[in-house]
Amino acid sequence: MTPALPAPRTPGRYRIALVCLGNICRSPMADVVLSERVAAAGLGASVEVVSAGTGDWHVGEPMDERAAVLLTKEGYDASAHRARQVDPAWLTDNDLLLAMDRQNLRDLRALGGAGAGADPERVRLFGDFDPREPGAEVPDPYYGGDDGFAEVLAMVERTADALVAALRDRT
Repeated sequence: MTPALPAPRTPGRYRIALVCLGNICRSPMADVVLSERVAAAGLGASVEVVSAGTGDWHVGEPMDERAAVLLTKEGYDASAHRARQVDPAWLTDNDLLLAMDRQNLRDLRALGGAGAGADPERVRLFGDFDPREPGAEVPDPYYGGDDGFAEVLAMVERTADALVAALRDRT
């Protein structure tokens, strides 16, 4: 069963931020897939999806070529992505921040410092919504081969479907 989404901060709008380390593999893949699934479900006018990294190494760069090639091959448009770094304001500007792994989750929760709004209901693991492996981390495919990117895409697609179903119930 998919966990419940926290209430929107602004009625009629829902904002989801997807976060990994450098914003060139996992979170942009999830951003592209979830954004397209949201649009296909007719929720594009009320749901916004963004992504960023906890680190600043790749700011301004396109998605990792291996991720972009796989997404394109599977019918997604990965061309617009440019990496950016998460901002502490995202803790209060977004309804839900989803980290790709537990280290990203710790980094997000520490981002604003003590008492700065890292609400555990709103700052969660992306894998918490994975219907097959609830609570799973999305593995970082950066240092591996193409199989790692395919594994990430499979996790992202099934989790994006579960998120869209939860968004439909929420809106």
